[in-house]
Amino acid sequence: MQAWRASKRQRESGPVQGTDHIDLSGKVAIVTGGTRGLGRHIAEALAKAGAAVTVCGRSEPADPPAGIAFRAADIRDPEQAEALVEAVAAQHGRIDILVNNAGGSPQAPATASPRFFDAIVKLNLHSAMYMSQYAYAHMAKAGAGSIVNIASVSGIRPSPMTAAYGAAKAGLLSLTQSLAQEWGPDGVRVNAIIVGLMQTETSEETYGDVEAQAAVARSLPLQRMGTGMDIAGAVLWLSSSLASWVSGARINVDGGGERPYFLDLVKG
Repeated sequence: MQAWRASKRQRESGPVQGTDHIDLSGKVAIVTGGTRGLGRHIAEALAKAGAAVTVCGRSEPADPPAGIAFRAADIRDPEQAEALVEAVAAQHGRIDILVNNAGGSPQAPATASPRFFDAIVKLNLHSAMYMSQYAYAHMAKAGAGSIVNIASVSGIRPSPMTAAYGAAKAGLLSLTQSLAQEWGPDGVRVNAIIVGLMQTETSEETYGDVEAQAAVARSLPLQRMGTGMDIAGAVLWLSSSLASWVSGARINVDGGGERPYFLDLVKG
């Protein structure tokens, strides 16, 4: 338990060290699914860095992030995705940063219905494509822009019980590199963050009780699960001029990666 308490203190220590110097003043950002969880951390970090941030969701949150605009949209629908982008562009005159964060999936066997599979892929892949297409039109006109796709380790390793989610995130990683190649000449950078095992408000549902979560944390090289600010720090960097020659990258933010299971079976 002692190691777990140390990790908890570290998780609650505040903003990511070294990101206070990143200045995004004058930039306009959209964060999909930015009303709670990981997306909210990203939106708040971008706003703290000076960006004008808009988040979206299907319904307005009870406690919207302070100083951040909200627009209702179901971005699985291309018409609603377009309307969201155009509304933000009309208000601010530009779009500089798009973070495709909306996603997720409940656990379900691979024999789940086609309707379930379609819904998960639309949320985790189609919505990112729609938002990127519409944001790209404004970024290309300005000759610059940054798109950050929030992917997952589920997209680079087997994802049993979340097969549709893993397949969609694998597709998102492929999409990232294809768009980076196609849109780079227009000054639009496209990158992906491969998110590892995270400490969130639903950790108990995902990993089990406090003891189980502590065991998961100890299994990682850095001895803790990730936090929203760990991912937000990577988004800030990718959105800034510090990453002006970074495009098509797949950046693992995963505490060193999951320990290969076979090592626990090796004796001697």
